[in-house]
Parts: sequence; C-alpha cells; structure tokens
Amino acid sequence: MPKKVLIIDGQGGGIGRQLTLALKQLEADIEITAVGTNALATSNMLKAGADNGATGENAVIVGCRKADIIVGPIGIAVADSLFGEVTPKMALAVGQSNAVRVLIPVNHCDNMIAGVGDIPMAKLVENAVELVCRNI
Repeated sequence: MPKKVLIIDGQGGGIGRQLTLALKQLEADIEITAVGTNALATSNMLKAGADNGATGENAVIVGCRKADIIVGPIGIAVADSLFGEVTPKMALAVGQSNAVRVLIPVNHCDNMIAGVGDIPMAKLVENAVELVCRNI
C-alpha cells in the first residue's frame, strides 16, 4: 500500500511544485495529494505530477486526516500565515494530524526561523525530500 504524502502550499504553489517534482522522481511507492490554499497553487502542483489535488480549508482538514506524511512550508502550521491564506482550522489540522510533518523553514510572512540563514530553496527542498524518504 503506497504511503500517502500530502503537500500543502499557498501563494503560487512554487514550493509545492518543487516538492512534487522531486518526490515524483524517486519512483517510490507514494501517492501525492496536493492541496493548495488557492486554485493557482493547486494547479501548479498538479502540473508537476501530483496524483490528486484539491483546494481550500476543508481539503486541508480532510487531507491531514488521511495523510501518512505532510510536507510544506512551515507557515502551513501557523494560523494566518502565507499572507492570511492559512486559516486557524488549517493550522490546527496540520498540528493535530497523526502524520509525520516535514516543514520547510521559510523566513517569510512574519515567521522568522532562528538558525536558518539564506539557504537556497532548492537545498531546503532537497533536505525535505530526504526526510520524506526516511519516513516512507
């Protein structure tokens, strides 16, 4: 049975797109569901090869209940982040999920992560993919 990987992203879905592309190259036994906080983010992750896609608050809540692994920028676990795209219910669903969470430390939207310098996004995505692989 494939591991269910939930990728959550907002804004333009750039991080989610990179994650989807990298995870699809693994040829691992995973099923990727892309959930965007908006339609553009979802669309970009689907174009990158996600197996399923949905948009919005309820999709995040349901996806978090079904996922084995949740991946995305750290803002998905902080209410009102990503310029307000992450609702309190979304952040709660991510935080209370039984899934393993792989959160990418992104210093944006008033969330500053101590100890994270100017690490290129490609390197952060690569590290996130390694963490997902350890949990497959």
